[in-house]
Amino acid sequence: MKVQLEALRKSAAEKIAAAKSRADLEALRIAYLGKKGELTAILKQMGKLSAEERPVMGQLANEARAFIEEAITASDNELKEKEKAARLKAETLDVTMPGKQIELGHKHPLSIVLDEVKDIFIGMGFSIASGPEIELDYYNFEALNIPEGHPARDTQDTFYITDKVLLRTQTSPVQIRYMEHNKPPIRIISPGRVYRSDAADATHSPLFHQIEGLVVDKGVTMGDLKACLETLAKALFGESTKIRLRPHHFPFTEPSCEVDVSCFRCGGKGCPMCKGEGWIEILGAGMVHPQVLRNGGIDPEEYSGFAFGVGLERIALFRFHIDDIRLFYENDMRFLSQF
Repeated sequence: MKVQLEALRKSAAEKIAAAKSRADLEALRIAYLGKKGELTAILKQMGKLSAEERPVMGQLANEARAFIEEAITASDNELKEKEKAARLKAETLDVTMPGKQIELGHKHPLSIVLDEVKDIFIGMGFSIASGPEIELDYYNFEALNIPEGHPARDTQDTFYITDKVLLRTQTSPVQIRYMEHNKPPIRIISPGRVYRSDAADATHSPLFHQIEGLVVDKGVTMGDLKACLETLAKALFGESTKIRLRPHHFPFTEPSCEVDVSCFRCGGKGCPMCKGEGWIEILGAGMVHPQVLRNGGIDPEEYSGFAFGVGLERIALFRFHIDDIRLFYENDMRFLSQF
């Protein structure tokens, strides 16, 4: 048995030294020290020994076990270091190699136009105001002189969260919210996202952007509205641009008007863009209805004001000669990279 243990130690030492991987070492550990390993097989012969020989052979067996365990541990640590060195060598970065070029982004066409519009109005002394996109029915309709059951609600069918909470159909609610907390003189624009349950096509989207404008002060007239919008049109489409006001009806303004600009492609002569009319409709406007002023906490006997609303996408379509509103939302780099 002593001879067997010495032979076991010698065999184990040779095979452990020759192991190429940590997996090989684990296989050797099982082969020598496992429940069905070679050392276990030798120990099963202890029953054949005399009482005097058993302690001696038991000590030799323990020494053999300890020797094999230490040899495996030492070899395993050595293989760990080799693997680490190999991994570090493989993952070494060559700092002299040129880096990957970072592709720079740029503004979305809607952001380009919005920034232009903001700059124009800031230049006229306007401030930027904002409000919640999830709005109360009161601010979106009732305070704007559109009571429940009013026909104007049909054209602004939107997404309701509850009977009294909805996704706003326009940025006009910002008018009321601003007037409630600020007294005249007021001169603001409120750009933002709005929602209506429209089917998506070349000219409609369930989500779009609107820019609402509001001016309230003593002595504000329709002439001030025309001058303001004329400044906007000339800044966006060129100094030769003219505007035209046509009578219309909006519940929150009185009187109300639709605003057209002279076609910037044909100069008003008539072309496919303006459908031969020489004019292109861009927004709606009017003098703030007295009841809307009252709802905002302002006395219409002392103050007057004008308001207007324009679709950002509509301006961008004309600004860049685009014929489909869906292109703004499809994230097609072939389209976006042109701007």
